[in-house]
Amino acid sequence: MKRLAIILAAGQGKRMKSKLYKVLHPVCGKPMVGHVLDTVKQINCERSIVVVGHGADAVQSYLGTSAEYVLQEQQLGTGHAVRQAEPLLKDEEGITIVICGDTPLVKPETLEELIALHTKSGAAATVLSAWTEHPQGYGRIIRGENGSVVRIVEQKDCSPEEDAIKEFNTGTYCFDNAKLFAALGKVTNNNAQQEYYLTDVIGILVNSGEIVEGYMTEDYAESIGVNDRLALSEAEQFMRDRINRKHMLNGVTIIDPKSTYIGADVQIGPDTVLHPGTSISGNTVIGEDCVIGPGADINNCQIHNGAKVKHSVLMDAEVGSESAVGPFAYLRPGAKLGAQVKIGDFVEIKNASIDEGSKVSHLSYIGDAKVGKNVNIGCGAITVNYDGYNKSITEIEDDAFVGSNVNLIAPVKVGKGAYVVAGSTITHSVPDNDLAIARNRQENKAGYAEKLRARAKAKRDREKQS
Repeated sequence: MKRLAIILAAGQGKRMKSKLYKVLHPVCGKPMVGHVLDTVKQINCERSIVVVGHGADAVQSYLGTSAEYVLQEQQLGTGHAVRQAEPLLKDEEGITIVICGDTPLVKPETLEELIALHTKSGAAATVLSAWTEHPQGYGRIIRGENGSVVRIVEQKDCSPEEDAIKEFNTGTYCFDNAKLFAALGKVTNNNAQQEYYLTDVIGILVNSGEIVEGYMTEDYAESIGVNDRLALSEAEQFMRDRINRKHMLNGVTIIDPKSTYIGADVQIGPDTVLHPGTSISGNTVIGEDCVIGPGADINNCQIHNGAKVKHSVLMDAEVGSESAVGPFAYLRPGAKLGAQVKIGDFVEIKNASIDEGSKVSHLSYIGDAKVGKNVNIGCGAITVNYDGYNKSITEIEDDAFVGSNVNLIAPVKVGKGAYVVAGSTITHSVPDNDLAIARNRQENKAGYAEKLRARAKAKRDREKQS
């Protein structure tokens, strides 16, 4: 049976008090609506319709061609929002998942259970519910004697008896597609909010003799709809715990899960160890047997087996197998390290490749460069790549040695096996196996230090007297 999805993402989200549109607020590094769209795609929904309103352009820009879109120009309630998808879906046969774009914690497994109950019971609609001691603000699930759902009553419309019910509506549903839109045509706005409630569809279906079921999730977190920053923080915590648990069950050691932040799309191989204070985000892929942290901040990187990253920041970079980065290194976009490379403390690499076995051990900047194999770059060495207008390339070939405090003025090339003496400023290429030295000859002036001190003291004394 064909599966369809309608994602409600038209609300403004005033309680977020933010310039960023509500469903674009990230949870574990991914916008909420991205989590929801990924979830419905994981259960093989053939079409995903996103109902947009406020911030429509921003949502469409983020999701791109991964979804279809309809516009809810006026915010007249959830029933009105779903009805905007009718022109696209009215002729489809199958089941339709309706889910809110601010519920990032709903799991694919739960939706599969919801669909299974819906299909087995022959229901026209099945509601995803949850239970809590304090369901303040949620619509209550009213069940009949046989356990089926007879209606959903919004909080503001509840009687005292209905308000005491602990089972509540999460806002996620499974519908027979044709029956959904038929019932929506009968929904009115005769309620406290004067809105068209999607929940009224349940009563309409029941009154028409249809079966309506309710599937209660055991995971309260799936019910969380994010309407303010407090709920966003709560969703972040639940999602982070879920992600960390998944990685630990897959063979990753997380020393302190409470101080370790892993994004939703991160992949980590078994026997990798994450130390406290580590943040891994974006589409980062980390291999097996790595040691990450403490204090590592890694975004959109590829880190191969056996690598180590300690107290360092990496962004859009690649670290080869058995390489070591840090402490206190900075790998900027375009940094690409081969196998067994050493990047030490206070080293910055930008848009540069460093091949197998090479070392940049401390206090250096390597930008817009191609560094070969088994190269040693000494302390304080710099590739001078920018003239104020253009970036130029430095090439250092295999087995070269670059001494401490060397400036390589790009464009320049240091050949294979060449040796650049410490303190040199290199402006011309160095041929293979040559030694380059570019510094003034030292001159010592006997006793001149005493003259300088005397001159400085005399100046200080005059300034005190004046």
